[in-house]
Amino acid sequence: MKIRIMIVDDQALMRDGLSSILQLKEELEVVATASNGQDAFEKAREFTPDIILMDIRMPGSSGVEGTRLIHRANLPVKVLMLTTFKDTELILEALEEGASGYLLKDMATDTIVQAIKTVYSGGVVLPEDLTAQLFLDKRKTPHSDLEPVGQPVDRSLLTDREWGVLSELGKGLNNREIAEALYITEGTVKNHVSNIISKLEVRDRTQAAIYAVRHGISTTYDF
Repeated sequence: MKIRIMIVDDQALMRDGLSSILQLKEELEVVATASNGQDAFEKAREFTPDIILMDIRMPGSSGVEGTRLIHRANLPVKVLMLTTFKDTELILEALEEGASGYLLKDMATDTIVQAIKTVYSGGVVLPEDLTAQLFLDKRKTPHSDLEPVGQPVDRSLLTDREWGVLSELGKGLNNREIAEALYITEGTVKNHVSNIISKLEVRDRTQAAIYAVRHGISTTYDF
């Protein structure tokens, strides 16, 4: 079964070009395109794509607004943002609104395809080095309330196994991949993820993954 894709960008050249490239992949099917966040929301309801590749900056209704509308309507759609590294504030907003990750627009086609597959299978896409730098840059801005990357965390918050699962979440792995990495069952991973979300008081696995990156857990795990 093919992964159904919608591409959202205010530039027709970008929409058409990316659509043409992705259509060449036999595992993907581009079912719709849209030109702004509101248009994306309306077409998401009509065409029910699995994944939306959403430009973050668009006139009228941004990718952040489109993500917000889709998430709050509980549509069974996952959003992957397309952005530039200069969009730090918008990237964070999109993640807070329910986006399953982000990619830079100049990344290779194969990287985009792999990211689509990762999100489709339940993972998140947070380019580790870029996301760590993103949090650091945000921390340097006035009045930022973000915790610095690598700040010590209270080890009593989670069990050793849960810290291990959280570390893998921070790498963007889905449940199956985490199970393989830690030699446990998918059911066990699912239970750990639920416990992590509850104990850290975050909304979902994407927010848990952001926590892992923000605290350097995905790269310095030694619990």
